[in-house]
Amino acid sequence: MNKDIKLQDLGLKDYKETWDYQETLFKGIVDAKIKNRQENTNFKTNNYFLFVEHPHVYTLGKSGDMSNLLLNEQQLTQKDATFYKINRGGDITYHGPGQIVGYPILDLDNFFTDIHKYLRFLEEVIILTLNDYGIQSGRSDGETGVWLDAGTPFARKICAMGVRASRWVTMHGFALNINADLGYFDNIIPCGIRGKAVTSLHVELGVEKVSMEEVKEKLLKHFSILFEAKFF
Repeated sequence: MNKDIKLQDLGLKDYKETWDYQETLFKGIVDAKIKNRQENTNFKTNNYFLFVEHPHVYTLGKSGDMSNLLLNEQQLTQKDATFYKINRGGDITYHGPGQIVGYPILDLDNFFTDIHKYLRFLEEVIILTLNDYGIQSGRSDGETGVWLDAGTPFARKICAMGVRASRWVTMHGFALNINADLGYFDNIIPCGIRGKAVTSLHVELGVEKVSMEEVKEKLLKHFSILFEAKFF
């Protein structure tokens, strides 16, 4: 079992380019697993973790509803945004500057083969990181992601999640709002959930800007502890 994870911070990068890169890494791990099985070998499989910020983009998961996008093509162009239907779970979400997107591309055979546990661990990484800032957060029944004041009329989502897994290899991941322009969420029904707000860490802390690098360090610390992993 290889619990070393190669960390790559891609900076600000186009969504489609990043998706294609994820697919390349994902396929490399899957192909290695197939080869191990066919040849009865046991070579180590790689794990990756990508940090990235995307230009304004809306993505719709494979089970999502197009009606949750409230813009037409012309309006998307006016807002300097793009749109993609993609192969993760979940409905529609927004990515943009001021948001930390994390894509763990892991062979779960190196950790544990339980997708439910994997999602709960991803949520826990976010919950523990927000707790470092004095922000109490948690889960909302039946709704993946991380919420503030879940179960109350003031419920608001701070982190969306959607993953794909095949042969216990994961891709896609989480999107945590740090200094996000929340106005872009007004153009969708986030995650297909009506009547619930979205928030960002800088809003909750009442500051103009939060250090993205500091948040990333905290995310990696909690991830490495929960997954018993080492980044390099």
